[in-house]
Amino acid sequence: MRVVRRPAELKPALEGARAEAASAFGDGEVFVEPYLENGRHVEVQILADTHGTVWALGTRDCSLQRRHQKVVEEAPAPGLSDELADELRTLAVRAARAVDYTGAGTVEFLVADGRAHFLEMNTRLQVEHPVTEAVFGIDLVAEQIRVAEGHALAAEPPRARGHAVEARLYAEDPAADWTPQTGTLHRLAVPEGVRLDTGFGDGDTIGVHYDPMIAKVVAHAPTRAEAVRSLAGALEKATIHGPVTNRDLLVASLRHEEFTSARMDTGFYDRHLTTLTAPAPDPYAPLAAALAEAHGRSRFGGWRNLPSQPQTRRYLLAGEEHEVRYHHTRSGLTADGVHVVHADAALVVLEADGVRRRFQVARHGDRVHVNATTLTALPRFPEPENQRAPGSLLAPMPGTVVKIADGLVTGSSVRAGEPIVWLEAMKMQHVISAPAAGTLTALPVTTGQQVEVNALLAVVRTP
Repeated sequence: MRVVRRPAELKPALEGARAEAASAFGDGEVFVEPYLENGRHVEVQILADTHGTVWALGTRDCSLQRRHQKVVEEAPAPGLSDELADELRTLAVRAARAVDYTGAGTVEFLVADGRAHFLEMNTRLQVEHPVTEAVFGIDLVAEQIRVAEGHALAAEPPRARGHAVEARLYAEDPAADWTPQTGTLHRLAVPEGVRLDTGFGDGDTIGVHYDPMIAKVVAHAPTRAEAVRSLAGALEKATIHGPVTNRDLLVASLRHEEFTSARMDTGFYDRHLTTLTAPAPDPYAPLAAALAEAHGRSRFGGWRNLPSQPQTRRYLLAGEEHEVRYHHTRSGLTADGVHVVHADAALVVLEADGVRRRFQVARHGDRVHVNATTLTALPRFPEPENQRAPGSLLAPMPGTVVKIADGLVTGSSVRAGEPIVWLEAMKMQHVISAPAAGTLTALPVTTGQQVEVNALLAVVRTP
């Protein structure tokens, strides 16, 4: 999708949309529609059999989106008038009957200024179908199979009960333009009381070939407030060790006043992403990480030539370097300003200002997970940084090189801002352009090549 606000933007938008559609779906056809800014994305789940019965299984709100892809969904859609909800269900059934539809499907609308605008119909089950299953107490996959076998649906669908909310847990960094992340998922554990749909287990690798969604987490409760609170709490307490995820963003979104009061729309992240992704690191996380590591080395006694001097460790947290200090004493590990109640390689308990806190610690390589906070352990003695050639253009995310600018070869002159490489990730193309005018001195990639994040794509040497 592309939003075109000025005529000059139309041609490149058409070319980009065609290229992405052809690559993802084998069809480069493009539709032009009016753009409804800051509307709500509301949809109706339908199920139709071969005997003329069409169920409209309530509404869903899917307004929290990034890059037109849904992040949080819920059923029923909150804040709709009874008249509008009835109209949406009626329109969905009419659409299904108009094409003699059979099976499960979703009719999607944008709702703006109290009016429903048809968006599209998805002729399949969608990622968010579990919230409808939870509210109506049915298995849509099983029902779809029964319909395919020729069985008839009941005259009326089951009665809706309660409210359900689903969050999509992605391996991505929202603060870095939603960049997909790859690597080993060392640990994924979500507290009981919510539904977890996932194809990943501990030790699995999140690669570049598929959408980076790790799991869907769904909470169902008698009221919307209870369901939202349950989902936010489960995500907050989840253990997720591995690549960066959008977990913190999901928790913050679910607790945002605009969402809890059901005033959200599709522009939610355009307005609030910077605030929602502002670092709020746990100030005790680096100390907990250091004490856990110190316990692992305690078999050497922590002996030092100068016992008055503290041990030090350095960590990178939320883009900032933190140095922590602690002491090995006859009575165990100590640190200034806090009381170390307990410390081993997996659990650290600290008491500060009369408050006792527990920190679960796990380390995988140089990544240290302290509760929900992730740190990078820095070497004790800084090493010279790997030097790349000036003007190196690196892949901002894992993806596929789908295009190289026509005629560009090593030695070509390029202008500032001139596109060099097109990288595709998550069904979207990202243009890598020359940062300044200069000479292309390296172009080590080819069309169709898979690259990891920070892979060298090109080098532009400036005069």
